[in-house]
Amino acid sequence: MKYYILFGPPGAGKGTQATAMVEKYNLHHISTGALLRKEIAAGTELGLQAKALIENGCLVPDEVVEGMIESEFKTVTGVDGFLLDGFPRTLPQAEALDQILAKTGEEVTATVSIMIPDAMIMERIKGRALKEGRADDASEDIINNRIVTYHNQTEPLIEYYGKVEKYHEIDGIGTIEDVRDRIFSVMDKF
Repeated sequence: MKYYILFGPPGAGKGTQATAMVEKYNLHHISTGALLRKEIAAGTELGLQAKALIENGCLVPDEVVEGMIESEFKTVTGVDGFLLDGFPRTLPQAEALDQILAKTGEEVTATVSIMIPDAMIMERIKGRALKEGRADDASEDIINNRIVTYHNQTEPLIEYYGKVEKYHEIDGIGTIEDVRDRIFSVMDKF
């Protein structure tokens, strides 16, 4: 089983590229946001815990998200691997993922990081806000905060996965097809 992690700042094109990655390599896409919504809708024990926290304005703790991801690993069949999008975001989450995978003798296959400059992040998110009417994407202050948060959370993970030679940076500048070809050339090695 393959376990890929998809990194990239907001606006890097992760959603667009994830679809192609899932299709080409027969992967199950795990987006933490979608996973939370699925568990809540299904009324699972983890979903009920998450719903109660969200309704009270609290963040869902790592343990709950980790439990949902572990559940996906155990229950999804008919795929050649998983593509994690939005997890891990912190060092403790990366360490927890390693522990979850170690239980079944597995490990992270590779981290694919789509990188674009901060100025392009701003430009793309503002464009997305106009096109999709997303108010959360319209404010420069909010966008700057998202950029800073991304750098603060992700840079330690770059080093973490780099030390074990599982970090692969992709130039996110160019056409969707150009970026996709760069991603595929990395993933074809596994």
